Amino acid sequence: MRHDYSKFVELDTEILAIGPDGPNAYKRFWDSEQMPFIGLSDVGNKVSKQFFQEFNLLKFGWVPALFIIDKKGQYRFIHYGKSMADIPENNQVLRIITEIK
Repeated sequence: MRHDYSKFVELDTEILAIGPDGPNAYKRFWDSEQMPFIGLSDVGNKVSKQFFQEFNLLKFGWVPALFIIDKKGQYRFIHYGKSMADIPENNQVLRIITEIK
């Protein structure tokens, strides 16, 4: 999503990435990778649990999940990954955003 961030901005879309690391580790990663969107440290996994994100030790921890939520707070797309690599392609996400606008 970092590489296509300008396309998301053009569609008036904000990205929020949530991860289990502490705030200092998260900030170091965000700074070193020059991430252009918001990163949220979810220590204790409260947000991940509210969104029913799967935790599986055999799959190396929190399995990716992606949500598209409109400005009214309605879920427009939900994807729960089946593995760490199961993340929708940017083109698919951008197409969905375009379709719901």
